[in-house]
Amino acid sequence: MGLYSRFIFPRLMDLGMSGKAAVPYRREVLQQARGEVLEIGFGSGLNLPYYPAHVRKLHTVDVNAGMNPLARKNLARSPIAVSYHILDAEQLPFPDASFDTVVSSWTLCSIPRVDQALAEVYRVLRPQGRFLFVEHGLSPDAGVQKWQHRLTPLQKVMADGCHFNRDIAALVGEAGFRIERLRREYAPGIPKIGGYFYIGAATR
Repeated sequence: MGLYSRFIFPRLMDLGMSGKAAVPYRREVLQQARGEVLEIGFGSGLNLPYYPAHVRKLHTVDVNAGMNPLARKNLARSPIAVSYHILDAEQLPFPDASFDTVVSSWTLCSIPRVDQALAEVYRVLRPQGRFLFVEHGLSPDAGVQKWQHRLTPLQKVMADGCHFNRDIAALVGEAGFRIERLRREYAPGIPKIGGYFYIGAATR
């Protein structure tokens, strides 16, 4: 892991994702969490204040060890006990059918083998378990798509692997999930190239 990825990007990500625009989406998605919960792409722990009160224990994974110092500050303020793992989501260290809920927020854009990560999420979910997600991705508008495709190579370098142009709904469906609820929209106050959001819930 390079110096930029470990020391600079985590602070940029924490600052960029701390804005008010993300709060309604965090609340909407996380209020649906139930039972044993896993969060992939935990980052600096910005989701912690938005979990419902009945969630008292959380398992998390994040590949970037540089997020850990920032996450500790949020962990210290949270009543939720967190089992924190520094590893990628492509090989989860949990048995089959371990969780009732898996959460992903603005994470699937940056996982190199996202199909493998989704297969792992499917594996660790219990029957009828729910995959809750809010992600940015491919816009349906040709003009926006054009710039998403053009700028994704630069975005991957600047944002630690992030893609503007992944079709999140298609990826979730191809992994075998049944999408039970999905809303797609441009998030207010965010440039369209990175602000087309997929907000949904899927079951295995």
